[in-house]
Amino acid sequence: MTPEEKLNGILRQRRATIAVAESCTGGLISARITDVPGSSEYFEAGMVTYSNRAKERFLSVPHEVLASFGSVSAEVAEAMARGVREALGVDIGVSVTGIAGPGGGSAEKPVGTVYIGLATREGTRTEKHFFEGDRAAIRRQTSEEALKLVLDYLEGRV
Repeated sequence: MTPEEKLNGILRQRRATIAVAESCTGGLISARITDVPGSSEYFEAGMVTYSNRAKERFLSVPHEVLASFGSVSAEVAEAMARGVREALGVDIGVSVTGIAGPGGGSAEKPVGTVYIGLATREGTRTEKHFFEGDRAAIRRQTSEEALKLVLDYLEGRV
């Protein structure tokens, strides 16, 4: 069973809702969630906020946070997750921001650097990951880990 299929069962059973704020995955997480029949019962929306302007405007990510830490940071992932949760009034907000490549990396933040954010009633948390491979592989791995983080939360592991 895929993570999105497991998510379907748990969210439907609990009558919980989720929304996604995506940057480097460009909608892949939302697509995976909505590939599962019945997802309309719990999936509110997915926002692809690729630019900093979109992150500020639609997710209320503070300009100062973007300017201080950069769009690929734990602080921005946390603000994105909290922003999508609050904007859409859902139980769970999940976000991803990273560098899928092939360009855009640096010594400090190489290609494959990804931050995943999770916002719930209990608070927010972020995870930092380093993925390898081409752009498609990094995006796939990011979507997989984001779904696993939500499952870990729902199953009491985080």
